[in-house]
Amino acid sequence: MNISLRCKTSFVIPVKSSVSRPTISQLGEIAAKMENKSAYQVLKWAIDTYGMGIGLASSFGAEDVVLVDLISKIDSKKAKIFTLDTGRLNQETYDIIDTIRKRYDITIEIYFPERNDVEQMVRTKGLNLMYDSIDNRKLCCDIRKVRPLARALSNLDAWITGLRRDQTSTRQTIKKVEIDDLHRNIVKVNPLADWNTDMVWDYIKKNNVPYNKLHDLGYPSIGCEPCTRAVKPEEDQRSGRWWWENSVHKECGLHWKTQKG
Repeated sequence: MNISLRCKTSFVIPVKSSVSRPTISQLGEIAAKMENKSAYQVLKWAIDTYGMGIGLASSFGAEDVVLVDLISKIDSKKAKIFTLDTGRLNQETYDIIDTIRKRYDITIEIYFPERNDVEQMVRTKGLNLMYDSIDNRKLCCDIRKVRPLARALSNLDAWITGLRRDQTSTRQTIKKVEIDDLHRNIVKVNPLADWNTDMVWDYIKKNNVPYNKLHDLGYPSIGCEPCTRAVKPEEDQRSGRWWWENSVHKECGLHWKTQKG
């Protein structure tokens, strides 16, 4: 399957979009139409509509570097790109963040957890609290990821994610455009919702997109270093995340509510 893009034209989006932003009631019809659009078309609509009011939340996994490359074919200067630095990431993740920043000449906004929250958590529960209980792991995710994301989204009208329906059972019903009831009912855009793993890697190879080298070591999904391991070929691609937990509904809280409901 050849899904590489050869985009010869470009356009500039003003800081304040000239396109009227849809109301919540209008988004239902728009979302239905977007289900038949390509990832590029969905992203172009989103950036045309929201401009600097939209941001890509990137953990710099395979899906996210695809989205950065697609955005660069639209206008990388007119969409916010941000990441959450939990303080527990792999060195390879920091490496790809810098590589992407230099390759595309973009600014990447980095959000850190609140120092006092982290210090209180590790003082009372230890540095490796996530292994002691699911509640502890969720607390760690909440402080290091969920709260920083809320700050990042607080001034946005929409955000872009690399979620795909085939990643896990909790993501099978996501739409390419939907309302995020977890974050003030802002618009959530999932351009790669109908892609599969082969399509992601076909795009990366055909477009020579830099990617996290942990993928070559058997990491299909990459999170914090203490909570991610390589997986075997026969294992589910999310099985390397929080592998000590038995639950099949493994989420950190960034997308959980929307996927449940």
